[in-house]
Amino acid sequence: MTSPESQSPAPQPPEPESKDRVYRSVPAIAGGVLLLAIAGWLGVDAVTSGEGRTPWMALAVLILTVPLVVAFTLRPAVYADDDRLRVRNPFRVIVLPWGQIASLNSAYSNEVLTESGAKYQLWAVPVSLRARKKAARREMRATAQARREMGRDEGRGSALGMRAGLGGGLGAGPVSDGPVRAETDRIMDELRRLHEARHRAETAQGEVTVRWAYEVVGPAVAGALLVLVLVLVG
Repeated sequence: MTSPESQSPAPQPPEPESKDRVYRSVPAIAGGVLLLAIAGWLGVDAVTSGEGRTPWMALAVLILTVPLVVAFTLRPAVYADDDRLRVRNPFRVIVLPWGQIASLNSAYSNEVLTESGAKYQLWAVPVSLRARKKAARREMRATAQARREMGRDEGRGSALGMRAGLGGGLGAGPVSDGPVRAETDRIMDELRRLHEARHRAETAQGEVTVRWAYEVVGPAVAGALLVLVLVLVG
């Protein structure tokens, strides 16, 4: 028999990794798919039925435009976990540990500012002034409704205490749910809370890294050069 001391300890199960929170612009994706469908339809038709230099020019334009459409519509995304923020913009991928982020700002665009002063735009979380105005109008209507409900409750006297004990009525809903916010503003609020909770964590430290997306830049440059050559030759 082997002694308990000679037995090797049971292997410990690996710690579960935190899952990425993924943020993307649904309207941008829908617009990108539509643009690619139109470009493919027109381009393939020109390549197959065109004459002279038309097929070559159509092919060159497709090589130029398809990577750009993908870069600005389908590609942008923001990935956030407990340790870092990964920003996939049209031509770059930026990895920012939470400890290196100074702030997340929202004005006419959503941006992340690093401790070194560098600024990176979050293409996948675009600002919509229209959505902000719509959310502000909804908030005003909800506040007005809550005040009307409160006024009626005060007029009923003891009924106010009963409504409060039951958790509020219809007018209490908008107040308890918090202020109405636009979708991208809610995303930025969530990222700020995650940054506040994790920026001092040991695993959230490191260096900011930036990588160029050569898989997008290369085909676009090749298409632009081919278009230029065809124009000069023709």
